[in-house]
Amino acid sequence: MEQLSDKRKISIMIAIITALFFAAINQTIIGIAMPRIIARLGGMDYYSWAITIYLLTSTVASILVGKLSDIYGRKPFILSGIGLFMIGALLSGFSSSIFELITYRAIQGAGAGVIMSTVFTAIGDLYEPRERAKWTGVMSAVFGLSSVLGPLFGGYIVDHLDWHWVFWIFLPLGIVAFVLIMLNFPKTAKRENESVDYWGSALLTLTIVPMLLAFSWAGQGEGKYPWASWQIIGLFAAALAAFAIFMQVQLRVKSPVLPLGLFKNSVFTVSNLVGFFLNAGMMGAIIYVPIFVQGVKGISPTMAGYVAMPMSVAMLVTTAVAGQLISKTGKYKKMALIGLVIMTLGMVLMYFMKADTSIGYLIGYMIILGLGIGIAMPVFSLTVQNAVSPKMLGVATATSQLFRNLGGTIGIAVMGSVMSSNLAKRMTEQASANAQSAAQMDPALKEKLALFANPQELLDQPKIAEAMKSLPPDLQAAFEKMLDMFRETLSSAITTTFLTGAVVAAVAVVIALFLKEIPLRSAKDKMPKAAVSSKETAASSES
Repeated sequence: MEQLSDKRKISIMIAIITALFFAAINQTIIGIAMPRIIARLGGMDYYSWAITIYLLTSTVASILVGKLSDIYGRKPFILSGIGLFMIGALLSGFSSSIFELITYRAIQGAGAGVIMSTVFTAIGDLYEPRERAKWTGVMSAVFGLSSVLGPLFGGYIVDHLDWHWVFWIFLPLGIVAFVLIMLNFPKTAKRENESVDYWGSALLTLTIVPMLLAFSWAGQGEGKYPWASWQIIGLFAAALAAFAIFMQVQLRVKSPVLPLGLFKNSVFTVSNLVGFFLNAGMMGAIIYVPIFVQGVKGISPTMAGYVAMPMSVAMLVTTAVAGQLISKTGKYKKMALIGLVIMTLGMVLMYFMKADTSIGYLIGYMIILGLGIGIAMPVFSLTVQNAVSPKMLGVATATSQLFRNLGGTIGIAVMGSVMSSNLAKRMTEQASANAQSAAQMDPALKEKLALFANPQELLDQPKIAEAMKSLPPDLQAAFEKMLDMFRETLSSAITTTFLTGAVVAAVAVVIALFLKEIPLRSAKDKMPKAAVSSKETAASSES
């Protein structure tokens, strides 16, 4: 598709950006609203599952579609991804329990995996890496813009409308994206002499699913199993067995779903490892920011959206600037390291937050985190695509998405386990310390406080306000004091996840030190020298 006119390429990019924005805004709008949704549906112990299942199905779909899109072209898969995503979003809005929500989010995640894998690969079809850097910055800016608008819309909807509209409000945009892709995206011929690796695809799925289930189910709480339980060990064993067979199959088939030879390329391997740890730290920590803001600080979802907005703006600005700088200089390693270090610093600062930390400091820490993520995120998709041949673009991009999704899913699961264990420990300690005072407490006050001993209830501000209003004035101060104790307990548990995220991000910094910087390919590299010279002459005469 590199031979298409610039005008046609731009029309295709508009269609791609619309599809990407549709998927991204639906994800960010849900992030800020999820604490309230969980409070209404119940199932705080399954909070991380509503996010994890999305990433799990997204991970499987993205890697499976990578090789298929190399063979059959990107267009049918982008269209099917948008369709699946819309069905999942529509059904999610009809959820009446946490388990229904998790099921429908799985469908939505599969659609998202297909969309994300194919749209970023499509940019590689259109542009060489040097020119691609500009568009990579634009695509990252789309995520930044969705991160700005999503929390605002999500907070407003759950505060003023029925929460179901969180999933439905942008469905018309999905229809627009579908039509634009159908009309503008060129259809490519099937690549001959290529076959689908069905066995490899099945075995890769059988490796990923039990592994991610093991990470997600391990820990404390309802629906969880101890790390040393037979259920968790059995899942890890099943994943290991499937992986061993998968490796043997990949060495023998003609067109492997995941060519192992790619990992001999150090840039490809290091970039994917950094992507894994970057997403593990980022997703595993950021997912708990809305819970901290709403549950600990007692801020409404609408205001929580405004609190999160500066971080998103920081990401939006730095991703756009980073893309332009990479395109101009052709250099990326220093920028990647700077971004990862700033991201790590932001998470360390967030670890020191407490229930009485001012909103100003909280916003400042989140801005630092956003700056780091915005600088680092665009780099590693670009390095992966630059390190492989054009015919391997789809599978390489899908593999990059696989590592990122694995990192995010495992990060959320592990940090969810860290938070749950710390929360259970702190709640036990608090109950023991307050046993004597609880026995002497006013029955009315004791009854109201029992409603909020479950941290899930701290996310429902209208319920707290109603309980406060129902108490006599002389008991309201005592009620507020005990709520503060519950909030401090929740704060301590959540900030532990930020420290864990900082450690994981620091690992990404160390790995990035080994990233080899190779020149970014440019469209000029494919042009005859005479053509390049004439273009440069024309450009200089115009200026």
